[in-house]
Amino acid sequence: MVLYLRLLNESFRFAFTSLWNNKLRTFLSLLGVTVGIFSIIAVLTAVDSLDRKIKADLEGLDKNTMYILRFSFGPTEIPQWKREQFPNVKYEEYEMLEKSVSGIDKIAFNLFTRPENIKYESNEVSAVRITPTTSGFEFIDGIKIGDGRFFNESESNSGVMVVVLGYEVAKTLFNQPERAIGQKVRLYGQKFTVIGVTEKQGFSTFGDSRDNAAFIPMNYIRRKYGENSDMLTPAILVKPQKGTDIEELKAEITQKLRTYRGVKFGEIDNFFINVLSGFTDFIDNIIGQLNIVGWSIAFFSLLVGGFGIANIMFVSVKERTNLIGIQKSLGAKNRFILFQFLFEAVILALFGGIIGLVLVALLAWILTAALDFEFILGLKNILIGTLVSAFIGLLSGVIPAFFASRLDPVEAIRTGM
Repeated sequence: MVLYLRLLNESFRFAFTSLWNNKLRTFLSLLGVTVGIFSIIAVLTAVDSLDRKIKADLEGLDKNTMYILRFSFGPTEIPQWKREQFPNVKYEEYEMLEKSVSGIDKIAFNLFTRPENIKYESNEVSAVRITPTTSGFEFIDGIKIGDGRFFNESESNSGVMVVVLGYEVAKTLFNQPERAIGQKVRLYGQKFTVIGVTEKQGFSTFGDSRDNAAFIPMNYIRRKYGENSDMLTPAILVKPQKGTDIEELKAEITQKLRTYRGVKFGEIDNFFINVLSGFTDFIDNIIGQLNIVGWSIAFFSLLVGGFGIANIMFVSVKERTNLIGIQKSLGAKNRFILFQFLFEAVILALFGGIIGLVLVALLAWILTAALDFEFILGLKNILIGTLVSAFIGLLSGVIPAFFASRLDPVEAIRTGM
């Protein structure tokens, strides 16, 4: 065991000395590996950070939550011209489902509409994402209230002029969000009483976060614009009870809506029931494809880097043929020569990989500071970069190392002379 440790130590020392004595050649050799490792780890870090953010944004949502509307969240075989003829879901359909479908924990009726400006005295926030909804939305969307409360069922049904502000909206209007409660802000030309402020969320993967949003009772908008306005896109949100069979619930909702709308047997559904878990599976599939693309891009850089190391190792063997002959004539074993050159190739590749990882960490830090998005170089990706670097070095150096270990000492000394 001691013998092998000495062998490893001497091999490492020889390899490091050789690399140090040829700095320019070493730099040019590891450049390819650096670019390759930087490419793959940068892509993996970006994809992992995006995946982490998506999961954080969906953390408060039940993956079995259903979104019922005239649009599909994913690919569909129904042609676009036919989808454009689908009617919007109605408030009466929401009421019907709430009363007649078992297995529903919470249900809400949402209206997606255009952004609006909100004013308080001389302060104004533009392009606020307005969400007219019913009281159940608080529990379906996982809204966290920092100060005050969300509107209740009575306020929702009567459409009173109350509003729940996003954190950044309240901060801009009142400097201190907690001061917003009980104040009146101007929206849609009317005065709304602020009854709640959400907790700070930060950047959202799916567009504007709740920080730049405002929630108002849906029936106020229905009373103001009706349900047929082009500026409104209605949706019914359903959160199933725990333990409910999702497919059975989906089938029951489908049957109820088909009957209510008079859809005949054999005709396709003129609505979509989008289950959030299907959407997350779709996102996971995209994440997987992005990883594949990242590996594909990096493969060519690593291939170039590997050939560069192999080429330099062959040159190194050629330059040190005489030294190899002397070492072998003094008793150096084949495995010592083999390890010596293998170590040199692996160390070269590892240096390139480490530089690549440092560059990724630096880029992640810069982007995190510049953008409202956290890029994290995780331990898993550091290990991947290190192992890939070592593997490339091992693969690139094995043939030159084997060739060097098989040299005849007499011929090697004579060739060197």
